[in-house]
Amino acid sequence: MINTVEKIYTENGFSYKVIYQDGTEWSVPQDTANRHYQEILDEIINGNTSIFGDSVPEELQTDADAKLFKQQYNAYGTAVERLAQYQVALGVEEVREMQPTGEQVFNEETLEMEDVMHEVVVVQAIEPVEATVEITVYDENNPEAEPTIQTIENPLITKDNQERAEAQAVVDSTPQAVIDAWNEV
Repeated sequence: MINTVEKIYTENGFSYKVIYQDGTEWSVPQDTANRHYQEILDEIINGNTSIFGDSVPEELQTDADAKLFKQQYNAYGTAVERLAQYQVALGVEEVREMQPTGEQVFNEETLEMEDVMHEVVVVQAIEPVEATVEITVYDENNPEAEPTIQTIENPLITKDNQERAEAQAVVDSTPQAVIDAWNEV
């Protein structure tokens, strides 16, 4: 963990002197490809600005803000994609539509060529999973006891609901600027 960070001037401009709590000391260039520089940005993102003494240098705050924005953007995208997946408890209904075959025939009533249409499945049906499953429960304290059967929610549904709730929490906590940037793409 970082103990202190201070700006130092070098031949190539400036870098940062980082002292870790174990006493090791590094001179870290302002380079987003540098692992130690990323650690500094993480400290800022996590709110540990006391390592800078008076205030966070503007260039560091700018880079930390950009990194946080990128993290939120990626997390939002992953969450949106997860929520777009079907719910295993509900399944998916088959969807069919009429599409042209590429062949045309002459319509004698309209005196025009018309596409020959064919019904095509565009979304395959997926059956919902069973809502509950039965499990055999053994009494650990009494190995001689007969096992019992319990009915529980299907673990696939439980996992799906948990993942969807986590994804929704990410979507709900995403700043509007990140959502706007996502929607621009």
